Amino acid sequence: MPIKSKGPKRKTRKLLRRGNRERLTINKYLQEFEIGNMVLIRPMPSSHKGMPFKRFAGKIGVITNKRGQSYIIKVMDGNKEKQVISRPEHIRLI
Repeated sequence: MPIKSKGPKRKTRKLLRRGNRERLTINKYLQEFEIGNMVLIRPMPSSHKGMPFKRFAGKIGVITNKRGQSYIIKVMDGNKEKQVISRPEHIRLI
């Protein structure tokens, strides 16, 4: 029997699926956010670089800092406050 995969993208078949109209454009890569903006974390499956972990998909957070091309987002995970590092194509302004 093969060994079951335990990678970071397991059980994401429906979580990382996007429709035909939701294609990735150059504008998604170049969008800018300001510190203090509320954003929705929505991973784009066609871009693997800077993708946040699947647990944070659909969560809302606040941008606290910029690190290179990526943004640091403060998100509540249960009762804990966590920081997610994500690139701009995986986040959407609310």
